Amino acid sequence: MKIDFKKGNGLIPVIIQNNTTLQVLMLGYMNEEAFNTTKSEGIVTFYSRSKKRLWTKGETSGNSLIVKDIKVDCDNDTLLIKAQPQGPTCHTGATSCFGDGTKGFLYSLEQTIAKRIEENNPESYTNQLYKRGINKVAQKVGEEAVEVIIEAKDDNKELFKNEVADLLYHLLLLLRIKNVSLSDIEDVLRKRGGENVGK
Repeated sequence: MKIDFKKGNGLIPVIIQNNTTLQVLMLGYMNEEAFNTTKSEGIVTFYSRSKKRLWTKGETSGNSLIVKDIKVDCDNDTLLIKAQPQGPTCHTGATSCFGDGTKGFLYSLEQTIAKRIEENNPESYTNQLYKRGINKVAQKVGEEAVEVIIEAKDDNKELFKNEVADLLYHLLLLLRIKNVSLSDIEDVLRKRGGENVGK
């Protein structure tokens, strides 16, 4: 990976993106030392222009950014780092420095479902249903699908949206049991889209 630090007088802009939801979390700057530290330690470290030193994100708050992937742009002077945030990224407490709106919520829900199962909390509905096995979860998906169909034939949009939400939740749980990720399904749909271009 070749990076041109000279173009920006030793600094390059770095875009941080949530590895799961793909939400843009923040923008920071790195010099060569910060970049090397980030690569070697696996935690995002910037060069602070105000403090005039290296600054590891989360060094005081604990809300660090765990590096999952690093890409350089076509001009070799900007980085995109996909990271797993260990808490809110913005100093205001928001998920992102650009606001909390994200279209990647289903990926966050997928992670929450996995966490509920791993925690093995007997009070968790998710964990309770998971422990009942694939037959019960598949049955719930079928029941919710029927309810979506019923509500689709009526005019109550709120009830329809709620039933669709129930269906998506139970479908994500079924995917978890089958050890299939939302990204796997996305890949299938993307491939189908490519096959159908021009038809």
